[in-house]
Amino acid sequence: MIQSMTGYGKSVLQLPTKKISIELKSLNSKSLDLNARMPSMYRAKELGIRKLLAKHLVRGKVDFSLFVEITGEDTSSKINKTVVNEYIKQLKDVINTGDDTEYLKMAIRMPDAITTERDDIDEDEWTLISAEINEAISKIVISRKDEGATLKQDFIDRIATLRRLLNEVIAMDPERIEGVRARLEKGIADLKEKVDENRFEQELVYYIEKFDITEEKVRLDNHLDYFTSTLNSDESNGKKLGFISQEIGREINTIGSKSNYAPMQKLVVQMKDELEKIKEQLLNVL
Repeated sequence: MIQSMTGYGKSVLQLPTKKISIELKSLNSKSLDLNARMPSMYRAKELGIRKLLAKHLVRGKVDFSLFVEITGEDTSSKINKTVVNEYIKQLKDVINTGDDTEYLKMAIRMPDAITTERDDIDEDEWTLISAEINEAISKIVISRKDEGATLKQDFIDRIATLRRLLNEVIAMDPERIEGVRARLEKGIADLKEKVDENRFEQELVYYIEKFDITEEKVRLDNHLDYFTSTLNSDESNGKKLGFISQEIGREINTIGSKSNYAPMQKLVVQMKDELEKIKEQLLNVL
Protein backbone atom coordinates (compact mmCIF):
# COMPACT_ATOMS: atom_id res chain seq x y z
CA MET A 1 0.00 0.00 0.00
CA ILE A 2 1.43 3.34 -0.98
CA GLN A 3 1.61 6.18 1.52
CA SER A 4 1.62 9.90 0.93
CA MET A 5 4.30 11.98 2.63
CA THR A 6 1.58 14.51 3.51
CA GLY A 7 -0.11 13.86 6.85
CA TYR A 8 -1.10 15.16 10.28
CA GLY A 9 -1.34 13.58 13.71
CA LYS A 10 -2.12 15.01 17.14
CA SER A 11 -2.40 13.59 20.62
CA VAL A 12 -3.16 15.32 23.94
CA LEU A 13 -2.17 14.15 27.42
CA GLN A 14 -3.86 15.70 30.48
CA LEU A 15 -1.75 15.41 33.65
CA PRO A 16 -2.77 16.70 37.12
CA THR A 17 -0.95 20.04 36.72
CA LYS A 18 -0.27 20.33 32.97
CA LYS A 19 -1.63 19.55 29.53
CA ILE A 20 0.81 18.19 26.95
CA SER A 21 -0.04 18.44 23.27
CA ILE A 22 1.94 16.54 20.63
CA GLU A 23 1.60 17.48 16.97
CA LEU A 24 3.11 15.93 13.87
CA LYS A 25 2.89 17.46 10.39
CA SER A 26 4.64 16.21 7.26
CA LEU A 27 5.06 17.26 3.64
CA ASN A 28 6.97 15.75 0.73
CA SER A 29 10.78 15.78 0.67
CA LYS A 30 13.53 13.74 -1.00
CA SER A 31 14.77 12.57 2.41
CA LEU A 32 13.82 12.87 6.08
CA ASP A 33 13.95 16.54 7.07
CA LEU A 34 12.95 16.65 10.74
CA ASN A 35 12.31 19.78 12.79
CA ALA A 36 11.60 19.26 16.51
CA ARG A 37 10.23 21.87 18.92
CA MET A 38 9.87 21.18 22.64
CA PRO A 39 10.55 22.79 26.05
CA SER A 40 14.20 22.74 27.11
CA MET A 41 13.56 20.28 29.94
CA TYR A 42 12.68 17.57 27.39
CA ARG A 43 15.71 18.14 25.13
CA ALA A 44 17.48 15.15 26.64
CA LYS A 45 14.86 12.95 24.97
CA GLU A 46 15.16 14.56 21.52
CA LEU A 47 17.56 12.01 20.02
CA GLY A 48 15.27 9.13 20.97
CA ILE A 49 12.27 10.97 19.50
CA ARG A 50 14.15 11.56 16.24
CA LYS A 51 15.07 7.89 15.95
CA LEU A 52 11.46 6.88 16.58
CA LEU A 53 10.13 9.30 13.95
CA ALA A 54 12.76 8.20 11.41
CA LYS A 55 11.77 4.56 11.94
CA HIS A 56 8.05 5.10 11.33
CA LEU A 57 7.92 8.06 8.93
CA VAL A 58 11.06 7.26 6.85
CA ARG A 59 10.89 10.27 4.53
CA GLY A 60 9.36 13.72 4.27
CA LYS A 61 9.63 17.20 5.78
CA VAL A 62 8.38 16.49 9.31
CA ASP A 63 7.54 19.04 12.02
CA PHE A 64 7.34 17.61 15.55
CA SER A 65 5.99 19.84 18.32
CA LEU A 66 5.57 19.15 22.02
CA PHE A 67 3.64 21.91 23.83
CA VAL A 68 3.21 22.17 27.60
CA GLU A 69 0.36 24.17 29.16
CA ILE A 70 0.38 24.58 32.95
CA THR A 71 -3.15 23.95 34.26
CA GLY A 72 -2.44 23.67 38.00
CA GLU A 73 -0.40 25.39 40.67
CA ASP A 74 2.83 23.82 39.55
CA THR A 75 5.16 26.29 37.82
CA SER A 76 8.89 26.40 37.18
CA SER A 77 9.04 30.22 37.41
CA LYS A 78 9.48 31.72 40.87
CA ILE A 79 9.74 35.30 42.21
CA ASN A 80 13.13 35.87 43.82
CA LYS A 81 11.84 37.71 46.90
CA THR A 82 15.28 38.63 48.26
CA VAL A 83 16.34 40.23 44.98
CA VAL A 84 13.01 42.04 44.51
CA ASN A 85 13.11 43.49 48.05
CA GLU A 86 16.67 44.67 47.50
CA TYR A 87 15.62 46.36 44.24
CA ILE A 88 12.73 48.11 46.01
CA LYS A 89 15.09 49.32 48.75
CA GLN A 90 17.51 50.76 46.16
CA LEU A 91 14.68 52.35 44.14
CA LYS A 92 13.42 54.13 47.25
CA ASP A 93 16.89 55.58 47.75
CA VAL A 94 16.86 56.91 44.16
CA ILE A 95 13.29 58.13 43.83
CA ASN A 96 10.59 58.67 46.44
CA THR A 97 7.13 58.11 44.95
CA GLY A 98 5.50 57.04 48.17
CA ASP A 99 3.72 54.25 46.21
CA ASP A 100 4.97 50.72 47.03
CA THR A 101 3.02 49.30 44.08
CA GLU A 102 5.06 51.39 41.63
CA TYR A 103 8.30 50.23 43.25
CA LEU A 104 7.15 46.61 42.88
CA LYS A 105 6.24 47.09 39.22
CA MET A 106 9.71 48.45 38.51
CA ALA A 107 11.55 45.86 40.62
CA ILE A 108 9.82 42.86 39.02
CA ARG A 109 11.16 43.92 35.62
CA MET A 110 14.77 44.00 36.81
CA PRO A 111 17.28 41.19 36.05
CA ASP A 112 17.02 38.03 38.18
CA ALA A 113 13.71 39.13 39.73
CA ILE A 114 12.15 36.00 38.21
CA THR A 115 14.02 32.71 38.34
CA THR A 116 13.23 29.60 36.34
CA GLU A 117 13.94 26.28 37.94
CA ARG A 118 14.92 23.52 35.58
CA ASP A 119 13.09 20.38 36.68
CA ASP A 120 14.40 16.90 36.04
CA ILE A 121 12.23 14.73 33.84
CA ASP A 122 9.92 12.49 35.82
CA GLU A 123 10.34 9.06 34.21
CA ASP A 124 6.79 7.96 35.03
CA GLU A 125 5.53 11.13 33.38
CA TRP A 126 7.79 10.54 30.38
CA THR A 127 6.39 7.03 29.99
CA LEU A 128 2.94 8.58 29.55
CA ILE A 129 4.30 11.21 27.14
CA SER A 130 6.07 8.50 25.09
CA ALA A 131 2.78 6.64 24.72
CA GLU A 132 1.16 9.83 23.40
CA ILE A 133 4.02 10.38 20.95
CA ASN A 134 3.41 6.87 19.60
CA GLU A 135 -0.30 7.68 19.37
CA ALA A 136 0.44 10.82 17.33
CA ILE A 137 2.71 8.75 15.06
CA SER A 138 -0.08 6.20 14.56
CA LYS A 139 -2.48 8.98 13.58
CA ILE A 140 -0.12 10.57 11.07
CA VAL A 141 0.58 7.16 9.51
CA ILE A 142 -3.17 6.60 9.13
CA SER A 143 -3.45 10.07 7.62
CA ARG A 144 -0.65 9.26 5.16
CA LYS A 145 -2.30 5.96 4.19
CA ASP A 146 -5.64 7.67 3.58
CA GLU A 147 -3.96 10.22 1.33
CA GLY A 148 -2.02 7.38 -0.30
CA ALA A 149 -5.27 5.58 -1.17
CA THR A 150 -6.45 8.69 -3.00
CA LEU A 151 -3.15 8.92 -4.87
CA LYS A 152 -3.30 5.22 -5.74
CA GLN A 153 -6.71 5.57 -7.38
CA ASP A 154 -5.42 8.52 -9.38
CA PHE A 155 -2.45 6.45 -10.57
CA ILE A 156 -4.72 3.53 -11.50
CA ASP A 157 -6.91 5.83 -13.58
CA ARG A 158 -3.95 7.44 -15.35
CA ILE A 159 -2.22 4.12 -16.07
CA ALA A 160 -5.52 2.90 -17.53
CA THR A 161 -5.56 5.99 -19.75
CA LEU A 162 -1.98 5.31 -20.87
CA ARG A 163 -2.89 1.71 -21.69
CA ARG A 164 -5.92 2.84 -23.68
CA LEU A 165 -3.77 5.28 -25.66
CA LEU A 166 -1.17 2.55 -26.22
CA ASN A 167 -3.87 0.25 -27.60
CA GLU A 168 -4.90 3.05 -29.96
CA VAL A 169 -1.26 3.36 -31.08
CA ILE A 170 -1.10 -0.42 -31.66
CA ALA A 171 -4.34 -0.36 -33.67
CA MET A 172 -3.10 2.60 -35.70
CA ASP A 173 0.35 1.18 -36.44
CA PRO A 174 -0.53 -0.83 -39.61
CA GLU A 175 -2.23 2.26 -41.06
CA ARG A 176 0.88 4.30 -40.24
CA ILE A 177 3.19 1.83 -42.00
CA GLU A 178 0.97 1.85 -45.09
CA GLY A 179 1.06 5.63 -45.01
CA VAL A 180 4.86 5.62 -44.89
CA ARG A 181 4.98 3.14 -47.81
CA ALA A 182 2.53 5.20 -49.84
CA ARG A 183 4.51 8.40 -49.31
CA LEU A 184 7.73 6.74 -50.41
CA GLU A 185 6.11 5.24 -53.50
CA LYS A 186 4.59 8.59 -54.40
CA GLY A 187 7.97 10.25 -53.97
CA ILE A 188 9.60 7.82 -56.35
CA ALA A 189 6.74 8.22 -58.84
CA ASP A 190 7.11 12.01 -58.75
CA LEU A 191 10.74 11.63 -59.74
CA LYS A 192 9.52 10.04 -62.99
CA GLU A 193 12.55 7.81 -62.98
CA LYS A 194 12.61 4.09 -63.67
CA VAL A 195 13.88 2.24 -60.62
CA ASP A 196 14.83 -1.33 -59.88
CA GLU A 197 11.77 -2.76 -58.17
CA ASN A 198 13.74 -5.29 -56.14
CA ARG A 199 16.21 -2.67 -54.94
CA PHE A 200 13.37 -0.29 -54.15
CA GLU A 201 11.61 -2.96 -52.11
CA GLN A 202 14.78 -3.69 -50.15
CA GLU A 203 15.31 -0.01 -49.41
CA LEU A 204 11.66 0.33 -48.47
CA VAL A 205 11.88 -2.55 -46.01
CA TYR A 206 15.05 -1.06 -44.49
CA TYR A 207 13.43 2.38 -44.20
CA ILE A 208 10.26 1.02 -42.63
CA GLU A 209 12.29 -1.03 -40.12
CA LYS A 210 13.85 2.21 -38.88
CA PHE A 211 10.36 3.37 -37.99
CA ASP A 212 9.25 0.09 -36.46
CA ILE A 213 7.97 0.55 -32.90
CA THR A 214 7.17 -3.07 -32.05
CA GLU A 215 9.82 -3.28 -29.30
CA GLU A 216 8.75 0.04 -27.80
CA LYS A 217 5.12 -1.05 -27.69
CA VAL A 218 6.02 -4.29 -25.92
CA ARG A 219 8.36 -2.59 -23.43
CA LEU A 220 5.84 0.15 -22.69
CA ASP A 221 3.14 -2.45 -22.02
CA ASN A 222 5.52 -4.29 -19.66
CA HIS A 223 6.43 -1.07 -17.85
CA LEU A 224 2.74 -0.27 -17.28
CA ASP A 225 2.25 -3.76 -15.81
CA TYR A 226 5.32 -3.31 -13.60
CA PHE A 227 4.08 0.06 -12.36
CA THR A 228 0.71 -1.46 -11.45
CA SER A 229 2.23 -4.47 -9.64
CA THR A 230 4.56 -2.16 -7.67
CA LEU A 231 1.58 0.05 -6.84
CA ASN A 232 -0.23 -2.98 -5.39
CA SER A 233 2.74 -4.26 -3.37
CA ASP A 234 2.73 -4.20 0.44
CA GLU A 235 5.44 -1.55 0.70
CA SER A 236 5.25 2.09 -0.31
CA ASN A 237 8.14 2.82 -2.66
CA GLY A 238 7.78 6.18 -4.37
CA LYS A 239 11.37 6.17 -5.62
CA LYS A 240 10.89 2.85 -7.40
CA LEU A 241 7.67 4.08 -8.99
CA GLY A 242 9.61 7.16 -10.08
CA PHE A 243 12.23 5.02 -11.81
CA ILE A 244 9.53 3.02 -13.60
CA SER A 245 7.83 6.23 -14.74
CA GLN A 246 11.15 7.34 -16.26
CA GLU A 247 11.27 4.11 -18.27
CA ILE A 248 7.67 4.65 -19.38
CA GLY A 249 8.62 8.13 -20.53
CA ARG A 250 11.61 6.81 -22.47
CA GLU A 251 9.42 4.42 -24.50
CA ILE A 252 6.77 7.08 -25.13
CA ASN A 253 9.44 9.49 -26.39
CA THR A 254 10.89 6.86 -28.72
CA ILE A 255 7.46 6.06 -30.15
CA GLY A 256 6.95 9.76 -30.74
CA SER A 257 10.27 10.20 -32.51
CA LYS A 258 9.73 7.14 -34.71
CA SER A 259 6.05 7.57 -35.50
CA ASN A 260 6.42 10.06 -38.39
CA TYR A 261 2.62 10.10 -38.47
CA ALA A 262 0.54 13.04 -37.22
CA PRO A 263 -2.43 11.07 -35.75
CA MET A 264 -0.04 8.87 -33.75
CA GLN A 265 1.97 11.86 -32.56
CA LYS A 266 -1.25 13.35 -31.16
CA LEU A 267 -1.70 10.20 -29.10
CA VAL A 268 1.91 10.46 -27.93
CA VAL A 269 1.31 14.03 -26.75
CA GLN A 270 -1.67 12.82 -24.70
CA MET A 271 0.45 10.03 -23.23
CA LYS A 272 3.15 12.52 -22.23
CA ASP A 273 0.55 14.73 -20.56
CA GLU A 274 -0.77 11.82 -18.47
CA LEU A 275 2.74 10.74 -17.53
CA GLU A 276 3.67 14.24 -16.35
CA LYS A 277 0.66 14.23 -14.04
CA ILE A 278 1.78 10.87 -12.67
CA LYS A 279 5.30 12.20 -12.05
CA GLU A 280 3.94 15.25 -10.23
CA GLN A 281 1.89 13.07 -7.89
CA LEU A 282 4.80 10.68 -7.33
CA LEU A 283 6.68 13.51 -5.59
CA ASN A 284 4.20 13.03 -2.70
CA VAL A 285 4.60 9.25 -2.43
CA LEU A 286 6.71 7.83 0.40
